[in-house]
Amino acid sequence: MPGERQQLCLVRHGETAWSKTGQHTGRVDIPLTEVGRDAALRVGRRLQGSHFAAVFASPLTRALETARISGWGERIVIDDDLVEWNYGRFEGRTTAEIRSEVPDWSLWRDGCPQGERASEVGARAERFLERARKIDGDVLVFAHGHLLRVLAACWLALGPEEGRAFALSTGALCRLGYERENAVLLGWNDVSHLEPARDAHA
Repeated sequence: MPGERQQLCLVRHGETAWSKTGQHTGRVDIPLTEVGRDAALRVGRRLQGSHFAAVFASPLTRALETARISGWGERIVIDDDLVEWNYGRFEGRTTAEIRSEVPDWSLWRDGCPQGERASEVGARAERFLERARKIDGDVLVFAHGHLLRVLAACWLALGPEEGRAFALSTGALCRLGYERENAVLLGWNDVSHLEPARDAHA
């Protein structure tokens, strides 16, 4: 059984056309942009030399592309619980567009019509964490912004809606781990490996 030294390294997929414009991208399966593919290469260089006992990814193309381009494709185990929040009727829409129809709408509080609420995403995150904690060694995860924010909240034994406090950029790296027996954030939304790329495409 793993001890309290286990770490989870989380990678949000690289940029897509919809993440660039702020459109909610749940189950629509769109690829990375050129900037997103470059970010995946930089993630790979950042993780070079790291050892992981297991590598998991969402089944959606943008997460799988990020994993493969970064050099972890041969190790991937696809996990359906890592798929992004189901935005239902709000798929493809920006928050501003949604609020023009539903003033004061909050994804974290209200969820999405014909989609998921935070509690349902939290249940998926908890199922994944239950499996991950049984692995003897560190775990690498390629997934999505809102799902990973919920995952972090669940790791910290917070309600899934508390993921609202963890802003997460495309291509970012995060680390979850322990301080003695306490589950903690060891690092969050690290984009230091992306800065030259972002400057180049400004």
